[in-house]
Amino acid sequence: MATKARVMYDFAAEPGNNELTVNEGEIITITNPDVGGGWLEGRNSKGERGLVPTDYVEILPNDGKDPFSCGNSVADQAFLDSLSASTAQANSSAANSNNQVDVLAQIGCIESLSQSPPSSSSPSPSPTINKVSSGSDPWSAWSASKSGNWDSTDGWGAKTEGAAAQRNTSNNWDTAFGHPQAYQGPATGDDDEWDEDWDDPKSAAPYFKDSESAEAGGAQRGNSRAAASSMKLPLNKFPGFAKPGMEQYLLAKQLAKPKEKIPIIVGDYGPMWVYPTSTFDCLVADPRKGSKMYGLKSYIEYQLTPTNTNRSVNHRYKHFDWLYERLLVKFGSAIPIPSLPDKQVTGRFEEEFIKMRMERLQAWMTRMCRHPVISESELFQQFLNFRDEKEWKTGKRKAERDELVGVMIFSTMEPEAPDLDLLEIEQKCDAVGKFTKAMDDGVKELLTVGQEHWKRCTGPLPKEYQKIGKALQSLATVFSSSGYQGETDLNAAITEAGKTYEEIAGLVAEQPKKDLHFLMECNHEYKGFLGCFPDIIGAHKGAIEKVKESDKLVATSKITPQDKQNMVKRVGTMSYALQAEMNHFHSNRIYDYNSVIRLYLEQQVQFYETIAEKLRQALGRFPVM
Repeated sequence: MATKARVMYDFAAEPGNNELTVNEGEIITITNPDVGGGWLEGRNSKGERGLVPTDYVEILPNDGKDPFSCGNSVADQAFLDSLSASTAQANSSAANSNNQVDVLAQIGCIESLSQSPPSSSSPSPSPTINKVSSGSDPWSAWSASKSGNWDSTDGWGAKTEGAAAQRNTSNNWDTAFGHPQAYQGPATGDDDEWDEDWDDPKSAAPYFKDSESAEAGGAQRGNSRAAASSMKLPLNKFPGFAKPGMEQYLLAKQLAKPKEKIPIIVGDYGPMWVYPTSTFDCLVADPRKGSKMYGLKSYIEYQLTPTNTNRSVNHRYKHFDWLYERLLVKFGSAIPIPSLPDKQVTGRFEEEFIKMRMERLQAWMTRMCRHPVISESELFQQFLNFRDEKEWKTGKRKAERDELVGVMIFSTMEPEAPDLDLLEIEQKCDAVGKFTKAMDDGVKELLTVGQEHWKRCTGPLPKEYQKIGKALQSLATVFSSSGYQGETDLNAAITEAGKTYEEIAGLVAEQPKKDLHFLMECNHEYKGFLGCFPDIIGAHKGAIEKVKESDKLVATSKITPQDKQNMVKRVGTMSYALQAEMNHFHSNRIYDYNSVIRLYLEQQVQFYETIAEKLRQALGRFPVM
């Protein structure tokens, strides 16, 4: 009998992330109880399938009755099972000791935190250029509602540090890591081993609906990768997930002097990162299929060649995945980190998919190489320049033990600028919030319009041209049956005009791949970038609120006036970092949109000139009488 589950909380699916929208009290059928990363696959009463957070549902008894408050969630049940023996033993030994009971409760809380699945993650695109293999709409899963992630009562408010984040329809930015792209990391095990389940086709949830997946070849992308590609993460493996709270950064008596410094200078347009004297890109090429365990495990390995060294290294997708996770942990509080192209369950070794993924990994690496902080970081450089397996594993361990993660990344930043007052800091933060929200709305609108236009150009519009062409050719056939010998030239001209319209139909159907595709890719990439800002802004607003509350702490002698001044200075450092990142964002935005819209218009001009030339040739067959 199929397992049923009752939905405990509303969950709004993100477009393009394999997710299923469910409402509190709804009964769903579980089709795959553990796809990884704290997600399960379910089917609702309408027959729609998708991913739902494991801790948002509770398993119903086999009789299908709703246990209401007596039920345990999937995550809770697994947790209780794993602790049942140890809890019973601890309770028996602590029966007469309140102190021991308190200690047990504390241990239980810690274990619960380390084992509970993450909150759902929002999607964010990766920079890519993808050749579309069919006439279907590859952005059909992007059709987010106008409200998107921005409609909330206060999507930019401060978040409580350390509080368990819960996603809902009004504000779905909160995640376990406090970031919309919270990554769940590799599974437990030896530090040097990769979880081979990442290469196993476990999930059955397609990215597109059945009718679309056949046409689109199962191409995937998402704003933080589909949950099926995430694996559960123990908090003690990656320090970033037990990240320091905002108070630790703001109230530390003296911040440690880190070896790595991130300078911020004031340029012509305000605060800015210091750009390296020479830039580089990284070429992703030569995908090759490899295997291990006597051929039982297969994977694709890519060759990466930095242009500044011309020395190649090889990486699998899971290595890129690891890099993304580490960048997110280390820099995600200050810098938006775009997610990778999604992991795919089926068709992973098909030529078209491999080509698509390579192009999208190329775009992602280019984006990372263009960032002055990311590209110069020890983490990123080690990923590109390790010389052997030992050096790779040593660098990997070092990165995973890095303590300068989360908000502590701001302790490495040194603005060469005067201190800011709290009002100015707040105004700068609000300005960034307003712009990114407005841009998000504009980008989503263009994505919606572009998607509709893509569907029209690859569906109804070519068919209309084909109908015109066939109708003209049918007319010429009828005329030919008259037996009148003086109309041969006319009939031939009408026939050719009909064929011209059939050719135009083919041009119309293919054109979106040459221009609209790149415009849509660019917009979807920026949609992902913008999706990172609400949590970044939220962290800044949270810090500002803590500074405002510091007056009460000074009044009650809990902190000194000097402590408050340090808090303001450190929030000022955060503000300079935000401004520097926005200036980098704006410079890239101007370049990217100028390039992609110019390309779009050039291709459109060429497209209409081609059509005009074909129509002129058809017209030339009809003499003026």
